[in-house]
Amino acid sequence: MRRLRYPSWLPVDPYIAALLGTVLLAALLPARGAGAHLAGGASTGAVGLLFFLYGVRLSTREAMDGLRHWRLHGTVLAATFLVFPLLGLASGALVPYLLTPELRTGLLFLCLVPSTIQSSIAFTSVARGNVAAAICAGSFSSLAGLVLTPLLAAVLLGGSGGNLTVDAVFGIVLQLLAPFVAGQLLRRWIGGFVTRHKKVLGLVDRGSILLVVYTAFSEGVVRGIWHQVTPLRLLGLLVAEALLLAAMLFLTSYGSRRLGFPRADRITIVFAGSKKSLAAGLPMASVLFGAQAGLMVLPLMLFHQMQLMVCAVLAKRWARQAEAVASTAATATAAVATTAAPAGVPSREIMADRG
Repeated sequence: MRRLRYPSWLPVDPYIAALLGTVLLAALLPARGAGAHLAGGASTGAVGLLFFLYGVRLSTREAMDGLRHWRLHGTVLAATFLVFPLLGLASGALVPYLLTPELRTGLLFLCLVPSTIQSSIAFTSVARGNVAAAICAGSFSSLAGLVLTPLLAAVLLGGSGGNLTVDAVFGIVLQLLAPFVAGQLLRRWIGGFVTRHKKVLGLVDRGSILLVVYTAFSEGVVRGIWHQVTPLRLLGLLVAEALLLAAMLFLTSYGSRRLGFPRADRITIVFAGSKKSLAAGLPMASVLFGAQAGLMVLPLMLFHQMQLMVCAVLAKRWARQAEAVASTAATATAAVATTAAPAGVPSREIMADRG
């Protein structure tokens, strides 16, 4: 049976089209009531399955190698909790031209949220980056965000940022780290099966992101946050966030290159250092802002959609570049082997192998 291919003449990447379709579905048919609880539970389960499968696939040695990569993790943490907040503070110059004071507060809050994990891992994997380091970098960012995000919010936003509950901490650990550890423990028995079915990981990566997008966007639609800002202000917010994302993509790419990181690590730094977690930001906002959380997470929700779409394009582009380099290297190797061993005359290496 022939495989169905996406038409090459269409300008939209199929995964971006799926993201746009998910947003449209949430706008037209948002999850409400029992449906919202069901969608939220399914999203939590999908993320847990994602980390379980990564725990199964990642060898313990690779995990320890990633854990020891402190220079990379320090760069990602600096981008997430230092460079991002500085740019967020600089966004005050956009009031009242592009942003209202409330939207600017929400934009500053998104700059304080930890990095994503699941989407950073997914895009790093697609782009042929350092997946082991992406897992560790995202996990470190999430754990650091439990303390740094409320503290930075208390200092920079003037609110009481120290009210993160034990339940929130336990929930994040249960959802992200526990499945990964369980996968590591069961790797001995099911690792071979998962490795032989790598396409399952790809489906879980993309499916989990789509499910999280639908669940979060539905919540925003149900709360009616879209009616609290005018279309012109919404456009101004999108422009400000596009500038923010472009700045972070440039700084992480240029900075990691200047620091001498290899290509695989640079990919990890770009994806982990330029993105913000909606899954972590939503519960934190509800604790920090209470009834005002709906408007405060609007910039984060829009930025989340934007970063997924832009990073999907970057990941596919870098994947094609990696495939081209590998193909060129394989062709060159084959040419050298052919030149070194003409027909009927085995090379020394071949003769040595036969001996």
